Amino acid sequence: MSDKVGVKISFNKPNRQWLRWTCGVCAFCRSGRENLCPNSIYTGWDHDGGYAEYATVPEAFAYRIPAAFKSNTAAPLLCAGIIGYRAYKQAQLPAGGRLGLYGFGGSAHLTAELAIAQGIEVHVFTRGKDAQNLALALGAASVQDTYDPSPVKLDSSIIFAPVGNAVPMALESLAPTGRLVIAGIHLTDIPSLSYDSHIFHEKVLTSVESNTRKDGEEFLTLASRLKIHPKITEYPLDQADKALIDLSHGDVQGANVLRVSEG
Repeated sequence: MSDKVGVKISFNKPNRQWLRWTCGVCAFCRSGRENLCPNSIYTGWDHDGGYAEYATVPEAFAYRIPAAFKSNTAAPLLCAGIIGYRAYKQAQLPAGGRLGLYGFGGSAHLTAELAIAQGIEVHVFTRGKDAQNLALALGAASVQDTYDPSPVKLDSSIIFAPVGNAVPMALESLAPTGRLVIAGIHLTDIPSLSYDSHIFHEKVLTSVESNTRKDGEEFLTLASRLKIHPKITEYPLDQADKALIDLSHGDVQGANVLRVSEG
């Protein structure tokens, strides 16, 4: 598909995701795994548009945003929300299961809302006090520091924080057959693991790479039906540096949103 086939959209009325284009003909695309397409193109990485007031995108890769969401609250759904949803699916939780979330920013707080709405018991591991307070306000069963052991054995966990040091404790806190999903595109090195403590009892360690359009469509439908409410802190574009500094300090509740224009 040519990039010339597209729709012109406003940044403040978002309907585009990070995944901009896939080839449609490789083995991954043809088997429903377009997130692994070796020819894929991403907005803000391979193609301009991440900070644009207007952008042209391939029509097949644009989403229709449910009417329940305003522009600023819809923005986190299209990357943080969709990636969190794919990680949540990879976690393969049983009904009424227990889920651990490591890190509690844009993706994790949306995943927590979705899981709690579906009857999952959520336990949060994060260093930020604001993030801990948000987790409790959303209904998390417990909140502790990133490297604390879980108060209960978990059926699955998702690591959103890009810290490999969290992997051993997360694995140790899993129940037998538990799954640990790494949701980020970057992770610091993972320390050495003990087979008996971390891997034995048929535990699974896996990762997430991008998402498919099916993931996005499913998530946006669920977010609307379950009345997911993204928690955002909005910054004007000229305060983007401050938004990044706040994020690095963990001084964020939910997701940071940059507003490019007032239009």
